[in-house]
Amino acid sequence: MSNQKETGLAKYFEFDKFGTTAGREILAGLTTFLAMAYILVVNPLTLADAGMDQGAVFTATALAAIVGTLAMGLYAKYPIALAPGMGLNAFFAYTVVLGYGVPWQSALAAVFISGILFFILAISGIRETIINAIPSGLKNAAAAGIGLFIAFIGLKNAGIIIASEATTVTLAPFTLENKGTILSIIGIILTVIMMARNIRGAVFYGIVITAIIGMLMGAVDTPSGVVSLPPNASAFGALFTSLFSAEFWTWDMLLVIFTFLFVDFFDTAGTLFGVASQAGLVKDDKLPRAGKALASDSLATIAGALFGTSTTTSYIESSAGVAAGGRTGLTAVSTAGFFVLAMFFFPLLSVVNSYVTAPALIIVGALMATALKNIKWDEIAESIPAFITVIAMPLSYSIATGIALGFILFPLIKIVKGEANKVHPIMYGLFVVFILYFVFLR
Repeated sequence: MSNQKETGLAKYFEFDKFGTTAGREILAGLTTFLAMAYILVVNPLTLADAGMDQGAVFTATALAAIVGTLAMGLYAKYPIALAPGMGLNAFFAYTVVLGYGVPWQSALAAVFISGILFFILAISGIRETIINAIPSGLKNAAAAGIGLFIAFIGLKNAGIIIASEATTVTLAPFTLENKGTILSIIGIILTVIMMARNIRGAVFYGIVITAIIGMLMGAVDTPSGVVSLPPNASAFGALFTSLFSAEFWTWDMLLVIFTFLFVDFFDTAGTLFGVASQAGLVKDDKLPRAGKALASDSLATIAGALFGTSTTTSYIESSAGVAAGGRTGLTAVSTAGFFVLAMFFFPLLSVVNSYVTAPALIIVGALMATALKNIKWDEIAESIPAFITVIAMPLSYSIATGIALGFILFPLIKIVKGEANKVHPIMYGLFVVFILYFVFLR
């Protein structure tokens, strides 16, 4: 009976075609899980800053990862895992909720709508037109800018960077009494060392080891237990209280929806092509089953919003599983299984504070900033809009503002250079939208 099951599994995921085995795929799934498990700690803490219940967000994070990753593995058959995305959760909490004063229920509704729009784009074929319309420099600038934004939040949460009347921000004084900041610095050093040694799951292990050191230092509370039932998903369906409210449908919320959609759309496209290329799955510069992969991602965002978390997206950490030999959807299915197990260890994760997660934010931000290398810095029409996009995100504390400024500058510079005909009409449409936003709304 077991051989028949194994044969059926091998046939469905085409083990022979990709030269893999069930054991190798499961090990790859574990590797991917360890590389991205930090999100189970970081996401609840981030959204808790927006007033959401930390336990409810933990459960929503795990459920969104399970549903999205299973869809990607079983439907699209790619070795790619999904979870609430870094950067988008920061935009959700610090820009939309805390910055704009939007209730978190309304922010979830915006994520839900963006997921539906993404799904329509995924199945309609419009995505190619949009991707081609936006220059690669602005796409890479958005990714790098989000990285700087996340790193800045991490530095602030660690107490390394503090407010200053004279210089706006400054480096904090280091004293032995400031145990939390010292703990974060230790965490950064430990995680970087593990990454330099090519240890899989270095970010996750960094959080665990830093938390243990924090307990010994007295900077982290000790857990009340190890295993328990998952916390109640009290945020499930909370978005509907705002979705059908007239107050929700404003120009400001449309911009928020667009930003969620834009970042998720291009982040997903980049991740899918990057990981699939690494796995040797891209053929003739095209991604097989691209529509199914994008549909899986969009459905994960819709489900995640219903559960009560920010945008769910494909994770570049899936490359760790590919490096371990993952080639089929069974890798993703295995990762989803480990997320199921992780749901029962909330007591261990719930004691982790912002000082412990700050190193992960800073390092993930640094990894995202590597997109800067893909920008053509010797071409002013690309470099200036890209630079303003990148620098505006952390300085304005808003991902949306950075994107808007970049989309305004790019067509302007092209027009001045006499290259107006090289700008796609979609970019001119977005140029007008963002100008109106700054003039009448912001």
